[in-house]
Amino acid sequence: MDGEQISRACARMAHQLLEGNRGAGGLVLLGIPTRGVPLAERLAEAIAGVEGVRVPVGALDITLYRDDLRRNPTRAPAQTRLPVDLDDTTVVLVDDVLYSGRTVRAALDALGDLGRPRAVRLAVLVDRGHRQLPIRADHVGKNLPTAASERVQVRLAELDGVSEVTITRDSGAEGESA
Repeated sequence: MDGEQISRACARMAHQLLEGNRGAGGLVLLGIPTRGVPLAERLAEAIAGVEGVRVPVGALDITLYRDDLRRNPTRAPAQTRLPVDLDDTTVVLVDDVLYSGRTVRAALDALGDLGRPRAVRLAVLVDRGHRQLPIRADHVGKNLPTAASERVQVRLAELDGVSEVTITRDSGAEGESA
């Protein structure tokens, strides 16, 4: 995917979010660091373009909720930023790649410690398959069937200077842990 395709995917997901929620009322977008945060901002901009209102955007760090902390060195925890009280809202978790489902499980655990939303939805830019948990995205920018030996890399202009999604052969690893 190039930058234009990513923009179109975000616009389409924003329309789907609005349709499923019957407008922007009560929506809160929480990006999962690192690339889920700028994707949540992009979705909020697209929603504002359609509805004329800015939905709250925050960040939900899941580092300490991961189930692979003993096996994999962890990055330093990022800051969780909640733009509003989450009780009785519709929280949309936003991430770049959905793979095993373990990141989403960790996000749900973290979210449970922060409030009680009315509903939780999942929006991902790329769904690459290979689920290990019974988790599915409600809104998907692009389904990219991959081999477990491949790696999906999302780069966004906000963080990387370029917006693109690429698939590469992973040398010896079993894929990413997203």
